[in-house]
Amino acid sequence: MLEGCTPFPEEFKREYICRGYWKDQTLGELLQQTAWAFPERAAVTDQSRTLTYSEWNLLSDRLALHLLDHGFKSGDIVLLQVPNIWEFNVLLFALLKIGVLPVMCLFQHRHTELSYFAMLTEARGYFFAPQFRKFDYLTMGKELQAEIPTLEYLVAVGDGSATGVSYMGPWLEMPLEDRYPSDYLAKFRPDPFDVAFFLVSGGTTGIPKLIPRTHAEYIYDAQENVKVLGWDSNTVPLIVLPAAHNAPLGQPGLVGTVAVGGRTVMCSSTDPESFFESVERHKATYVTLSPAMLINLLNSPARRKYDLRSLRYMYMAGQKMLAETVEQTWAEWPSLILGQAFGMAEGLSNKTRPDDPKEVIRDTQGRPVSPADEIRIVDNDDKDVPPGEVGELITRGPYTVRGYYKAEEHNRVAFTTDGFYRTGDMVRMHPTGNLVVEGRRKDMINRGGEKISAEEVENLILGHEGVYMTAVVAMPDPVMGERTCAFIVPKPGHDLTLEALNEFLMEKRIAKFKLPERLEVVPSFPLTGVGKIAKKDLRDQIANKLRAEGKLGAVR
Repeated sequence: MLEGCTPFPEEFKREYICRGYWKDQTLGELLQQTAWAFPERAAVTDQSRTLTYSEWNLLSDRLALHLLDHGFKSGDIVLLQVPNIWEFNVLLFALLKIGVLPVMCLFQHRHTELSYFAMLTEARGYFFAPQFRKFDYLTMGKELQAEIPTLEYLVAVGDGSATGVSYMGPWLEMPLEDRYPSDYLAKFRPDPFDVAFFLVSGGTTGIPKLIPRTHAEYIYDAQENVKVLGWDSNTVPLIVLPAAHNAPLGQPGLVGTVAVGGRTVMCSSTDPESFFESVERHKATYVTLSPAMLINLLNSPARRKYDLRSLRYMYMAGQKMLAETVEQTWAEWPSLILGQAFGMAEGLSNKTRPDDPKEVIRDTQGRPVSPADEIRIVDNDDKDVPPGEVGELITRGPYTVRGYYKAEEHNRVAFTTDGFYRTGDMVRMHPTGNLVVEGRRKDMINRGGEKISAEEVENLILGHEGVYMTAVVAMPDPVMGERTCAFIVPKPGHDLTLEALNEFLMEKRIAKFKLPERLEVVPSFPLTGVGKIAKKDLRDQIANKLRAEGKLGAVR
């Protein structure tokens, strides 16, 4: 196992292999296997190009050879920050085939997050799209390279001529494979039971943690999700959430589609009209959304302009779906099979089943996809709570990690001594065996599925010269579920507006979705009996203000 990662205990590894959960197969071999079986079948498409499985496999091989030729080697760690375009698929599998380990950065991440990831991992390269959604990733890449001693390579998708940057476009046109034996890449085959890539945690305690996922367990994760949903070669999932997220990547996502030989549609825009047009144009059959995105679709005038009859399944991930939203969706698209997904990048995946009763789909967030998933609902003393009572969900299993990367101290808190991951989710068991999510134990804000660490934002705000104290809390929102509200006690003689605060925070180069969306300036904070800031009181206070302002009405 890669240094800095916590391996599965040997007895668990043997059991998972013996039971067939883990197979001696890499993610690169999964693609190769499907390409051999269905070479001319359409595999991945976006607005500009469609690749067959044969083309996808060939281009990923070609790119892998170019990467080796330019100095990358097995065991290198790199940052991968590419939006939902066909090049993402080719690049990801090129890295996986030669054992170069990508950190799956979200396109929203900025300098603060990326520099932390790069320093923690001693990353050798940064793979990116030069421009996306009006942000200049090329300039940021050069700034990162100037600061990070190990960051030797900048590799951009497409074509270009920037000094010091390699471009994938010319590499993909150059058949480097003609110079090598057909089995040349086999010598770089990674260990299927070792780390394949790193997902990024929700960042519940400061900067997000890195989650090491292995080839064998991630393939198993995707395939168990495939079984639950009944996917086959006719499945056409539309990837509209960032592909680097766990749900669109492997639950079942891109990896699950490869496993069944389906066709993945990459959609880089969350605009409702773009979404509807993509469904109609590509005849998508399945999509995973956040509830916030679904609400935008329901409220869009474009929802009835397009032929959406191909879309059979719509699953929600990232946050709990309100019952009202479920009912509204059924009313709008009565033939749609709606579902809820509750999972985590650390592993455990729960889903409602397509044949669950409607009230179960509406009121619960599903149950584990694998019979080998172990879950417990415990109190503060790690004792199981009585059936139906609320407690913290803890879990372990064949695709739930045993530790974060290079986070030994945090791992002692985040995992029990017998290997259960403390999810921080407060849940109760529904009589059907499904889980009902009741909230979070950790101090985190869930903005439309994007997790925001209150502690991280607070630490940055405290750097402002006019701030004496701050507390960042979640405020309820009918669309996003939660948004960020910053309470501030200013220093004497200082005044602060939300615009000025966010200008200051943007200078810290954090992801834009983490910026506070409301500022409350107060003379002091309510305190608990032990002298801590009573954040529950602050959350209640802002919720009451929003109600008084008429901003918490039901979504129409």
